[in-house]
Amino acid sequence: MPRLFTGLEIPSGIAERLTLFRGGLPGARWVEPSDYHITLRFLGEVDGRLAADLDAGLAEARARAPLTVTLDGLASFGGDRPRAVIASVRLTPDLADLKEEHERIARRAGAEPESRRFTPHVTLARLNREADAGAVARYLTEAGVFAPLTFTAERAALYSARTSRGGGPYLVEAAYPFGLGDGLGDGLDEDED
Repeated sequence: MPRLFTGLEIPSGIAERLTLFRGGLPGARWVEPSDYHITLRFLGEVDGRLAADLDAGLAEARARAPLTVTLDGLASFGGDRPRAVIASVRLTPDLADLKEEHERIARRAGAEPESRRFTPHVTLARLNREADAGAVARYLTEAGVFAPLTFTAERAALYSARTSRGGGPYLVEAAYPFGLGDGLGDGLDEDED
């Protein structure tokens, strides 16, 4: 069964800028820039029927204008037991609306409701026990000023996650352009792996 999630791709120029924050934190496993993304709806392992229904729902989603997305800082998840270093993403009404639409589509396809609050971000590193709260705080302080990075997201994507330790590599299985055209995506080809 594939492990799936929906998200927004990070343009290569933005990914390149994010790589400047790599390094200098013991216990960090840095995510490959090609795997940077903003998760909209995590589904986990799903069967073929749910995957096909999800793809159909995403392909038929209402047309929408491209989204302006702004990454606005560095932070960590996990508090006293940090587990990830992230680039935070400004939550706009358009981004929240897209997330809610993906939630509705996933539930119609048969997925359980999402239980976690939506905190848009790009994971830069996953942390092991060596990266304690003090080390992460020092890293974030020493990283310097994070000038906001803005891009236009022109499509959503359905990703699959290959089985590996800590996520990735991620593969775009299908893409769903925004635009105010026909709203149809480049849906899943059932003959592809």
